Amino acid sequence: MGALKSICVYCSASVKVEDHYKTVAKNMGRLIGEAGVRLVYGGARIGMMGAVSDGVMNSDGIVLGVTTKHLGEHEGIHDGLHTLRIVDDMHARKHMMFEEADAFVILPGGFGTLDEFFEVLTWKQIGLHAKPMVIVNYEKFWDPLKIILNSLKNEGFISSKDMELCHFVDTVEEVIPAIRTMPVVKIDPAEKWGKNP
Repeated sequence: MGALKSICVYCSASVKVEDHYKTVAKNMGRLIGEAGVRLVYGGARIGMMGAVSDGVMNSDGIVLGVTTKHLGEHEGIHDGLHTLRIVDDMHARKHMMFEEADAFVILPGGFGTLDEFFEVLTWKQIGLHAKPMVIVNYEKFWDPLKIILNSLKNEGFISSKDMELCHFVDTVEEVIPAIRTMPVVKIDPAEKWGKNP
């Protein structure tokens, strides 16, 4: 890939998750900041989202938060961000985060994280982008996702090449090296509707 300038991180904004998840998010943010890469994220001040942005800013890094008025009223908006953009709706939010990022990192999360991950993964599958996607399988959190993806492949709903669209790592320390070295996977849209290899 070209120069890595911005990483979008998807993760939980829940205040109910255990503290060790927030520690992982903060460490991810620290590594992003130390690498001189800008964080793009959902703008919240709570949960893992707040922790990842704190980690970046504590390392003198730059953060872009993107949220909506509705989310800001519930998640709270981080008041220390370098740049904050408040958009009209969730579709605009996700699209702006996509446009601003060179790569995507998926930390533990719930419905919102899965929604964001699968949308960007689907866009990659149909050839709309070739940006790296790295899933942090912290303490095997995403093992059930691996099972689902393998089941989809085994039943013929996705191809072997589709399995290469995202990359799993076990620790946040592996994320940035993986982004910088993983091969570019560019899908020809015609392949989606052809026969699986």
